[in-house]
Amino acid sequence: MATAVMTPPAQPDAGSGKAVTSKRDQITRAEGWRRRGPLLPALIFMIVVTQIPFVFTLYYSTQSWNLVRPGSRRFVGLDNYGAVFSDSQFWKVTLNTIVLIAGTVLISVALGLLFALLLDRKFLGRGIVRTLLITPFLVTPVAAALLWKTSLLSPTNGLVNWALSPLGIHVDWLSQFPLMSVMAELIWQWTPFMMLLILAGLQSMPRDIQEAARVDGATSFRLFRELTLPHLRRFIELGTVLGAIYLVNTFDAVYMMTAGGPGVASSNLSFYIYQRAFLGFDIGQAAAMGVVTVIGTIVVASLALRLIFKSFTGTEEAA
Repeated sequence: MATAVMTPPAQPDAGSGKAVTSKRDQITRAEGWRRRGPLLPALIFMIVVTQIPFVFTLYYSTQSWNLVRPGSRRFVGLDNYGAVFSDSQFWKVTLNTIVLIAGTVLISVALGLLFALLLDRKFLGRGIVRTLLITPFLVTPVAAALLWKTSLLSPTNGLVNWALSPLGIHVDWLSQFPLMSVMAELIWQWTPFMMLLILAGLQSMPRDIQEAARVDGATSFRLFRELTLPHLRRFIELGTVLGAIYLVNTFDAVYMMTAGGPGVASSNLSFYIYQRAFLGFDIGQAAAMGVVTVIGTIVVASLALRLIFKSFTGTEEAA
């Protein structure tokens, strides 16, 4: 009778302290690398384009470096950050940025909600109306800024002054209300984005719940307040955060319409940093302003996104 010989399983080498890797572990690791491999070019590109320039910006923020004074470059530590926080114009520009972002986002969300409620209903020509409402978001920012500056808000041949002329109103909008003029152009361009986001939320809402509420005698206003608006809250919050993150970087509208003037009345952080770097040639302080802006944006965006993700998770668990 043949005797079966049992081969003991492989044991870790006590002398080397290394465990023997099984074939299954090797296959799993190779499969993991095959899945991650296609993502490596995108990761490398992101590091080269975003992280390496940020490291250089951190380095430049510790230097006293003015391009018009050769040989003036020297290490100053955190002195540039102290100069930034003691700069009164920096705080004025920061306030302008907050007002610009808050006003643009809030009004864009309100108008986007109204247009989304309109497009959620069936009526003749809805496709044409939807295309016309989306069009401003497809216009490039520089072209949109030039359109508003020369065709709408021009004091000589602008359409806004022409429409208000029967009332005896003639205003140089870009000089008297520069920040409001830039905000109006941004609202015109960002309302379609908010509208599309909220419209997607409306179309994802179950219709049977609305029909049951109507059968129970709920009015349109109560239906909107107690069913539609709570359902749209996540979409509105997401649009608000995305719009605010993007609008922090607004440069083209300010540059093309008002050039930050008069004074710093319409200047925001992006344009003020550009002025310090490429008009004042103060690379050190401009880099320090950029670092402060990036850190502040990351902190605010992280808190806002965490709240949004919690609301999404809470809704899924409740369902």
